[in-house]
Amino acid sequence: MVLPVLHVLDTPRTLRNLRHVIAAGAPGCFLINHDFEPERFLPIIRNVRAAYPSLWLGVNFLAVTGKNAFPMLGALAEDGVTVDAYWADDACIDEHGQNAEAREIAQVYEQNGWRGLYFGGTCFKKQREIAPEHHGAAAREACAFMDVVTTSGVATGQEADLGKIETFRAAIGDKPLALASGITPENAASYADVDCFMVATGINIPGNFYDIDPERLAALMRVTRTLGQEPLT
Repeated sequence: MVLPVLHVLDTPRTLRNLRHVIAAGAPGCFLINHDFEPERFLPIIRNVRAAYPSLWLGVNFLAVTGKNAFPMLGALAEDGVTVDAYWADDACIDEHGQNAEAREIAQVYEQNGWRGLYFGGTCFKKQREIAPEHHGAAAREACAFMDVVTTSGVATGQEADLGKIETFRAAIGDKPLALASGITPENAASYADVDCFMVATGINIPGNFYDIDPERLAALMRVTRTLGQEPLT
């Protein structure tokens, strides 16, 4: 499935891009705050939810782990603002099994009132580098701490090495796997082992970090429909 990632600036622009997401038939989307702190992001999340009460909506507070994100999501839930998923760039997974930070994040999740899906960044861009020979171990460790194991290429817009994806799939079995960089309509079919494409650059207007190109999103949706698409539950 395709979950477009919207780099948000303000509510009107976000809603305009969401209309493209919905028109294309994507099952939902993620919002991310690249340009400002979470405190300025929260009102946009509230506005989007008010405009689209039934939309499947995930968020990413840039560079914020679940330890700090889950309490904010819990507060939103208490106010009746539903967020369906949280994506953390860094799930703090240790490939050698020393996962004190990941366990602490899990405890924070359990102690707060938010019960959405957790997409946890594992061997993820701009985080602590993990040697390729340890990717499988990291992926296996991740399975115990998140709903969707989430990885990427080496940088925003960069394709993930196919060998890395094969290693992840072999390590996690039927656990859901998301890829959060480098997907385009042209290469998506090569990543058929991935369950979820989280994509921004590959469907945006060329040279535009913030706005979806409806034709590119439609092209990606056509490709993924040939691979099979199921709604999130």
